[in-house]
Amino acid sequence: MKKFLIAIVSLFMVALALPLQAAPETEKSLYERLGGVFAIAAVVDHFSNAIVKNPIVGETSKNPALREWHTKNLGRLPGLKFMRTLWVCEVSGGPFKFSATKPGKTHLGLEEAHRDLKISPEEFDEVAAELGRTLDFFKVPAHEKGEVLAAFAAHKKQVTAGHKMK
Repeated sequence: MKKFLIAIVSLFMVALALPLQAAPETEKSLYERLGGVFAIAAVVDHFSNAIVKNPIVGETSKNPALREWHTKNLGRLPGLKFMRTLWVCEVSGGPFKFSATKPGKTHLGLEEAHRDLKISPEEFDEVAAELGRTLDFFKVPAHEKGEVLAAFAAHKKQVTAGHKMK
């Protein structure tokens, strides 16, 4: 019995000496990797201000609907920043839920909210470029920047639905 007890204690000591293997860590959501709601709100704030000043899509845009929005509707900009923040939080896997003021075909659909702005594919691309510059300003890592831009690009057809080809 004494030998049996010594063997059990020895096995127990060996087991304690073995390195513990941690369970594989689940990958964090894009929302978490971006820094959460406060970091996202800061990016949205900077991005939204940059869009207003952007010569292609902002207050001096050749698109009359965009130019009018960015010169005569800036009182709505704080609300738009809030809505954009909610949208980014939701599409990036965060706990906040976006609710469209002008619902599209899907929960996160953007076609109705943008239809009257008649945004062309080229204007959409300029907004995407401005978003990229904003992400660079905040030093968002390349992998996360790519994910954000891909999520944005996935809605290009919806956002440009109101544009009429000339």
